[in-house]
Amino acid sequence: MTVHALKDDEVQLLRKEIEMLMAERQKLLQVVGSAAVLVANLDSDALPDDVETIDAAEMLAEQLNGLTEESLKDALESVRAQVEHLTGT
Repeated sequence: MTVHALKDDEVQLLRKEIEMLMAERQKLLQVVGSAAVLVANLDSDALPDDVETIDAAEMLAEQLNGLTEESLKDALESVRAQVEHLTGT
C-alpha cells in the first residue's frame, strides 16, 4: 500500500469518526433541549415532596444552568423550542 493510499484511509477513518461524533452530538442536544423544556414548564409546587425527586430536579436544573448560552440555544433549537416562550419574553 502506498503512503498516499494509507493517508486516504486515515482521512476516511477520521471522516467517519467525525460524522459519528456529530450524530451523537445531535442526539445529546435533543436530550438537553427536551430536559430544558421540561424544567422550564415544570411547576415546582407540583413535584412530590420526597428528597430524591427534589434533588434530581435540582441537579438537572444546575446542569442546564451550567451550559453556555450557545449550547443551550443549540439544544433548544434541536427540539424546535422557542427561547422566548421558555423565558416568558
